[in-house]
Amino acid sequence: MKEENINRRGLLKKLALGGCIAGGLAAIGTEAYLLLNRRPMEDLYGPYPDRLTLRSVNLVNPKAEKPNVVVIYCDDLGYGDLGCYGSTSIRTPNIDRLAKTGRRLSDYYACSGVCSPSRAGLLTGRYPFRSGMTGNPYPANEATAQRMLRNWAGQLTVLGSTDLHEAYATEGLSDKELTVASALKVAGYRTAMIGKWHLGDFSQQSEFHPHKFGFDRYLGVPHSNDMRPCPLYRNTEQVEADILNILPEVTGRYTTEAIAVIEEAKGQPFFLYLAHTFPHQPLAASANFAGKSQAGKYGDAVEEIDWSVGQIVDALDRAGITDNTLVIFTSDNGPWFEGSAGVLRGGKGQSMDGGFKVPFIAKWPKRIQPGSQSAELVTNLDIFPTLLELAGVEQPSDRVIDGVSMVGLLTGTAPQSPRKEFFYYHYDELQAVRIGTWKYIRRTNRYVWPIPLDAEAISRKFGTKQLGSERAPLLYDLHRDPGERYNVVATHPDIAARLESAMAAWEAKNKNNPRGFVALAA
Repeated sequence: MKEENINRRGLLKKLALGGCIAGGLAAIGTEAYLLLNRRPMEDLYGPYPDRLTLRSVNLVNPKAEKPNVVVIYCDDLGYGDLGCYGSTSIRTPNIDRLAKTGRRLSDYYACSGVCSPSRAGLLTGRYPFRSGMTGNPYPANEATAQRMLRNWAGQLTVLGSTDLHEAYATEGLSDKELTVASALKVAGYRTAMIGKWHLGDFSQQSEFHPHKFGFDRYLGVPHSNDMRPCPLYRNTEQVEADILNILPEVTGRYTTEAIAVIEEAKGQPFFLYLAHTFPHQPLAASANFAGKSQAGKYGDAVEEIDWSVGQIVDALDRAGITDNTLVIFTSDNGPWFEGSAGVLRGGKGQSMDGGFKVPFIAKWPKRIQPGSQSAELVTNLDIFPTLLELAGVEQPSDRVIDGVSMVGLLTGTAPQSPRKEFFYYHYDELQAVRIGTWKYIRRTNRYVWPIPLDAEAISRKFGTKQLGSERAPLLYDLHRDPGERYNVVATHPDIAARLESAMAAWEAKNKNNPRGFVALAA
């Protein structure tokens, strides 16, 4: 039988032809699905340039304010899971207080609807396709994936695939990418990372350890807590074989470590990146929080994160550094099996806004007006250039940085965001764009994790009627319709055409040099 790669639509089609759609979708797990779809990223985006062509960044403004920075990054927290974003089921008094004493954004987007690409974008300021981090890397010895592959080996042969070892995404972030931690060290920052890394399994491949990407100190896990094994590391030493053994303790341990970082700063500016394991499943909370919320285990986990935020803010107060510390609280993507996207449609893994739009709160008493809000367009890509500007570090000149500095927007000196557009990627596929308040979707998925069911393809194949309103193209006015319920493409075909043209222009712009390095430019 002819060998071929099985892509998302191809796998679905073959499963359908084999009469096993329902069983197939139920049986294939996340890990096996991703392994089935693997292919070398170099085939899509080309190689990185030679290291000798890369340029370092320099301190260009020694008089910059250099605030301490604490970035708190939740895992799968939804837009509607906080009191200050409308939740009535989960109590988040400390996070709500952070919003009352800082600035809350209503239109902040993660650059991906899944974990690893979002984290790559946060740390590099670049769309994930540039680094090849378009999907989640999985540990090589992941038992569930191996079991799934064994169970499906015979059926996969029937479906036409005999090679199960192709790379879907890079195994981890390349050390040729410049992270915000490495850049801030140029300005004299101490750097620490706590929690979920998920940019390469450093427990198996040391080149992906956070120490290699500018972090002086580390306590955390290499990937999501549903991947086995998930060991806990302190720097390069394994301290727990699997956090499942201590799952209720995880948030507390992270918080204790964060407080230690703050207490040991002693006047030197620091960058603390706290990437919580929760509320990603499997869920857990300590005895003080388990069973206490009105939203089940999910709510318990979020309420303990809220407690953690309060502990960190108190530690800053005790150290006397609150006024010159920028605290950012946000999430990597929308909610998964549980959690709320509020009024938004969709969730994790979807290009509807419920998968991408997440809470964002920033507090910096010295520069941010308490209780202020903004509906301007901002993304997690913008954190990189924003922090570099605040630290007095030049923006990289050897590569494309997709983020734009939001210093003016956060501090109120510039009422409008410099960002005018945002592109929605589902893994390596550009699916949608937002410009102003208009969102245009070229193609989207009905997402049954981990396999997105392409409603349009199913309709063509089986002759079914339109499934919901998912048949592309779609056009939404997010100002009037933030829930993406009313497709107005027929009412405003001119706007749809303009946004489709913007997507095509973006693709053409990046076609010859998707990596975005000057040394690779044609």
